[in-house]
Formats: sequence, structure tokens, C-alpha cells
Amino acid sequence: MANLPSLAQLVSLKGKRALITGAAAGIGKAIAYRFAEAGADLELVDIDSATLLNARDELSEWNVQINTHVVDLSRKEEIDALWTKLTGSEPDILVNNAGIYPFKPFLEADEAFYRQVMETNLFSVYWMCQHMIRLRQNVGGVIVNLGSIEAVIPFKEDLAHYSVSKAGVIALTRALAKEHAKHGFRVNAILPGGIITPGTKAVAKQLLQFRFDLLKTGYDFQQRLPIGRPGQPDEVARMALVLASDFASYMHGATIPIDGGFLAA
Repeated sequence: MANLPSLAQLVSLKGKRALITGAAAGIGKAIAYRFAEAGADLELVDIDSATLLNARDELSEWNVQINTHVVDLSRKEEIDALWTKLTGSEPDILVNNAGIYPFKPFLEADEAFYRQVMETNLFSVYWMCQHMIRLRQNVGGVIVNLGSIEAVIPFKEDLAHYSVSKAGVIALTRALAKEHAKHGFRVNAILPGGIITPGTKAVAKQLLQFRFDLLKTGYDFQQRLPIGRPGQPDEVARMALVLASDFASYMHGATIPIDGGFLAA
């Protein structure tokens, strides 16, 4: 056993560069924090420039390089421009965390709405992974995609579009793991459950002004949770760190729920 790497060596990301989308707040920001703590240099991507700069300032306590990129991930041309900018310093680790979850009844969704959700939540992940694998096809790398438990068991009403987009992320994760493990890539996914973030708080507050029936939905969700509480962004970030590190050296195509036991209940 003397030849085994130490725990510190397994979790370390020193010498690695990680690109994280949706990094300005919530789960993305929590992942950035844990990665910086583990020694990774960061490429932080978000559409909100002010919040992104605030996140960079908060992460400055770690002695790592931090670059920020304001990108609308629903626009492929902006994704292409980002990776052109990164050529020569492409990341070793890609975390596709960014996503939107607007509520809309299935029968009221039009093409523009549906396309916006799919382009942000699924198409962007496809293009980001394509760039990552193309640029690193001779050296490999790590990809961590963020799906959702809604892709496995839809629970909230008026989120059919979101469920479809995240189911696509799971399918893409498995397909890329199968096709590109032989090229040195590890591709896995995390399926968060009810995680309390600034985004989920804002959506809930807005909806409850018009939809009192959502109080029952929230109650029913809480009752189904074996752990009896919602999750925190850092509880997702810890698993992202595991998947990005050598702890997960033999994990390929996994989809890991971080959901307080929701899917098991």
C-alpha cells in the first residue's frame, strides 16, 4: 500500500485549470471556491458581469489565477469566441453548471421560449464539451455536467422544458463517456435536488406572489425528502471536487444524485 497516493494528492488540483460556467453565484460559485481551495486556476464564466467580478474578488483569498469571461451561453458564437480566446491555455477540467429554470405551463410554451431553454441548458453543454474534447483530444481531461433530478422524476409542474433539457445532459454525458474514455476523458454528471441558491430563492419568491398552489408543491417536496431539509450549494460542490480529482479516476458516465434521498424515497 506504500505506493498509493495520499489523500492530499488525490484531492489536489494544483497545476490544473478549471473552467466553470454559471460561476458567479449559487452552485457554480461554490464549485469555484472548492476548486480554488484545492489549488486549481480558474476560468469563471457567467452572463452577469457585476456578480462575476464580485465572485472573483471573494475567491482572491486563494493564491490561484482567476480569469473571468462574460458569455451568453445561449449564443454559440459567444461560446466559440470564448474557446478561441482560451486556445493555448485550455482548461484541464470543464464544469458545465449554467442553466435556467423558468416556469411555464406546457401548453403555453412557444418556440422562442423552448429554444432559449434548450440552447442555454443543453446546446451550450454540447458545444462546450465539443470544444473541450477537440482541443484536448491528445491529452484528455475531465468534464463534469450538472443535470437535475427533474430529468429522472419530474416533480414540479410547469417545468417540462427544463426536464427535457436536463435529460439531454444525462444522455450526452453517457455518450461522451463511452466514446471518449479511450481518449483520456472522464465525463460524469451530478444531479442536484432541491438546493437553496440565490436563483432558486428569487424564482420561488416571484412565483409565490401569483401561485399560492406552489406552497403545497413545496410542502410535498419537503415531505418526500428523507433528510428533511433542502441542500446547500457546497454539498454539490464537494461532489464536483471528487469528480474533478483523482478520487474519481475510475468513474465514467456516472450520474450522481445530490438530492437528500429524494430519488430513493
